[in-house]
Amino acid sequence: MTPDESKVCNAVDTFIKQDRSFALWRIPGESPRFAMQASGSARLLYNIEELDGQSGFVVAPFHVSKRHPIVLIRPDIQELPLDEEKDAPCPRDKSFMLMDQTFHAHVTNVSCKENPKEDYSRRFNSFIEPLRRKQFEKLVLSRSQTIPAGKADFSPAAAFLKATGRYKYSYVYLCHTPATGTWLGCTPEIILSGEKGEWHTVALAGTQPLQNGELPTEWDDKNREEQEYVAFYIRKQLQALGIRPTETPPAPVRAGELSHLKSDFCFPLPDNKKLGDLLKRLHPTPAVCGLPKEETYRFIRENEGYDRSYYSGFIGWLAPEGKSDLYVNLRCMNILADAFVLYAGGGILASSETESEWLETEAKMQTMKQLIHNF
Repeated sequence: MTPDESKVCNAVDTFIKQDRSFALWRIPGESPRFAMQASGSARLLYNIEELDGQSGFVVAPFHVSKRHPIVLIRPDIQELPLDEEKDAPCPRDKSFMLMDQTFHAHVTNVSCKENPKEDYSRRFNSFIEPLRRKQFEKLVLSRSQTIPAGKADFSPAAAFLKATGRYKYSYVYLCHTPATGTWLGCTPEIILSGEKGEWHTVALAGTQPLQNGELPTEWDDKNREEQEYVAFYIRKQLQALGIRPTETPPAPVRAGELSHLKSDFCFPLPDNKKLGDLLKRLHPTPAVCGLPKEETYRFIRENEGYDRSYYSGFIGWLAPEGKSDLYVNLRCMNILADAFVLYAGGGILASSETESEWLETEAKMQTMKQLIHNF
């Protein structure tokens, strides 16, 4: 680690210890950016539509509730104040403990209560039944895994820097607020980006490992069908607003050691003050929920067996008068005082098989596991 990188890590880790509201993020192909409130708590919102006309860094959950509100970080400070590192502990030399967020305890307890593969298999069976009855077209089944922190010197900021080097094609972020705790993620999926009148979203689904480091050229019917469900949904939501997007055919893209099928949707948006309304229509997409949307959204919350929290919500920079970059919060973890809570999921169709879906979640969790090794 260079001296400048050490300064960044010391400053950012100190902001977490001080329970400051901030975000550090890197858009693929760009340099990292930073935003922090100078004082006070981040703004809490309880409806996605309340984001209309708002600016700042957004952290939104899968399901908005009093426990998990939408959090909007006000960007009072947009350059890292590195002179504060004199008060920071050195992650390699001194014990570094994160703020303990007691309201996350329920996540840890659920994750540790039994054999995780048996638990996943049981829930998979409850998800596959309505699909085979044709009650739903697609469901997304996710899970969490709690990994005890091996040492007290883990540096979230150092893990962020490691992620920016390792995952060049993903959106990488580290954020902390008193309401959310500390989250780190590397996600490939845009939910909404753009500026002025030109906007962009994607339909990203289907998963395969890279083949000798290269993108796979062959995709089976299950993966193609899964991706088309997402594309169909986005098409329908935009058309309901009178928007006729230009659309690219599905093509494989990289996401860490995995690949997915992606279609790009580009479209004009004359009124940038209604981004909250558009996000309400798009979230949650079938990539993290299912079809039909409202019925599968309710089924997941009642049958998945745990609270997704901010996993599979959306996260990023919102600026109606400038450039917005919002991503679906995938391949992420909640960093607790003594543990890491990792999240992953996958799309389930009537043709899905338990073992392959389990292995897919295992592969996706490797994205975060690679970042906590060697600490």
